[in-house]
Amino acid sequence: MNSKAIPLAKRRKGISLFWRGARGFSLSELKEAGLTIEKARRLGLRVDPRRRSKHGENVKKLRELVPLDLRP
Repeated sequence: MNSKAIPLAKRRKGISLFWRGARGFSLSELKEAGLTIEKARRLGLRVDPRRRSKHGENVKKLRELVPLDLRP
């Protein structure tokens, strides 16, 4: 898997905010990027259905990684 395909999640330690690697892209991030769960998994992208957050950085990554002709 491409290192660009690793999603990010925010982590708070005290008053500082850090970015860490997440288990997968959230469903709302996939939806905003124009992908379904099935297509994302076929492309080898990790999906985490438990995540509820949506980060613009992850949506931007998905749009860069997936060509327009593969989106529905």
